[in-house]
Amino acid sequence: MNEENKGMSALGCGLVWFGAAVSIAEIEAGAALAPAAAGGRGWTVAAAILCGHLLGGALLFLAMLLGARTRRGGMDCAKAPFGRAGGGFFAALNLLQLVGWTAVMVAQGAGAAGELLGPGIPAGALCAGIGALVAAWIYIGLRGVGRINSVAMVLLFALTLALSVALAAGGGDPDAVPVPPMDGPVFWFAFEMSAAMPLSWLPLAADYTKDARRPAAASAAAALVYSLVSCWMYGVGLLSAASFGAESTFAGAMVSAGLGAAALLVIVFSTVTTTFLDAYSAGESARSLWSRIPAKPFGVAVCALGTLLAAFGAMDRYLDFLYLIASVFAPMAAVLLVDGFLARRGQRSAASARGLSANAAWNLAAWAAGFAVYHACLGGESPLALAWPGAFGFLAGWSSPAGATIPAMAASALLAAPAARLRARETP
Repeated sequence: MNEENKGMSALGCGLVWFGAAVSIAEIEAGAALAPAAAGGRGWTVAAAILCGHLLGGALLFLAMLLGARTRRGGMDCAKAPFGRAGGGFFAALNLLQLVGWTAVMVAQGAGAAGELLGPGIPAGALCAGIGALVAAWIYIGLRGVGRINSVAMVLLFALTLALSVALAAGGGDPDAVPVPPMDGPVFWFAFEMSAAMPLSWLPLAADYTKDARRPAAASAAAALVYSLVSCWMYGVGLLSAASFGAESTFAGAMVSAGLGAAALLVIVFSTVTTTFLDAYSAGESARSLWSRIPAKPFGVAVCALGTLLAAFGAMDRYLDFLYLIASVFAPMAAVLLVDGFLARRGQRSAASARGLSANAAWNLAAWAAGFAVYHACLGGESPLALAWPGAFGFLAGWSSPAGATIPAMAASALLAAPAARLRARETP
């Protein structure tokens, strides 16, 4: 990574994160909000999408800026507040989520491509083809960022714009089955689903800004571009589901709109540019655990594993996956940012400490409190309650009037702040 994006400009960072935001995962997340928007609640959901991305984008900016200022990747930054042992714990969790994201992205891309191409091509072959393209991009993506990424993003922008215009003008399917409206707090459901996507990028955000020429400008460009384009993708998914009914898929909607070829290019290209970031950052996380591991070959190995899981695994718990990721990394980010900006002088000394210091143990406890608050606020929708109702069924009786992300991050930040201030005063 160091030799590839060293000296990356603000424009280069923005292009990388444009490719991250244009993805089937973002579109599918937007489509999942269609029941919340049904019944004339579209403006409420639109406001929730904007608010969720405002929070997520602000946190992305701070995480990127922290990495750019300290010249360290995301999981190396985590060693400052959590110590080497705690940083290793989160690096391991990040590896798991990156393998999961790689599998989800490849499976979604292959499924959508298969629907556009017809039943003649086996799903496993499509997964293998997309996985091979991702592996190739690991070696050529950032090294050719000046030309290859620029051309790729211009093409992706043009194709996605064409899809958006066609969806807006197509009028939908008059015979489609309407999307049934959901019950419950619509705004907070849409807010959580919107914030979860940028939050999932927090552990690797600094991996792509740590060598930026101008830390603040590059971080601002990357966070702003990602947030705006992600809102756009949510809108595309929401409009697709609303226009073509409850039983439609994004690929099916594109076929109905007469945009099969353009949609296929967007699906394949966006899957590659987004999944590349997951697989490559897995190498960065692994290197924070074992410094001698080469990032590129490890990223290719993660790509291969994710492709196998996509071809043979079950990818039907997507929303639960988003909730689980947010529950882990939202409170982690709260502790990381509080410590990083309140105890800035202590960054390097804390990161080099071995074992689990009292400060690191306190910060881990602050994270655990936020993790517990997140799942308590989700109540019966918590992935823990759904997976293990015998142990976590008691959560079904809880509900939060303000979602789960904000209370969880507030709890972790408030607990971490006193220790960060104390360390800032004690560090020369």
